[in-house]
Amino acid sequence: MMKIVVVYELDRAPAAVGRASGGDAAPVVRRVHAAPTAPGSSALGPRTYCGKDTFAMETAPWKPAEHPGSSWYAPEYADRVCSTCDAAMEDET
Repeated sequence: MMKIVVVYELDRAPAAVGRASGGDAAPVVRRVHAAPTAPGSSALGPRTYCGKDTFAMETAPWKPAEHPGSSWYAPEYADRVCSTCDAAMEDET
């Protein structure tokens, strides 16, 4: 199985940034995606499983390999998981 990287599509709109955790400057996670690593590398590949460009996305601290038996994404973001990436991850397992 190919190593995957969990990435966050962020909402960087000023209104969203102001709502994050008591008004701090942290961007809000809009959607959680999965991306394969680049061929022959452990670096993030250029596209998510749903085809979005990973360039503007932020790598999540959640590492699926460190959580055997868990889902590929952090539980606190279950409501923001990209359905296409999730379906692709089901096909990978």
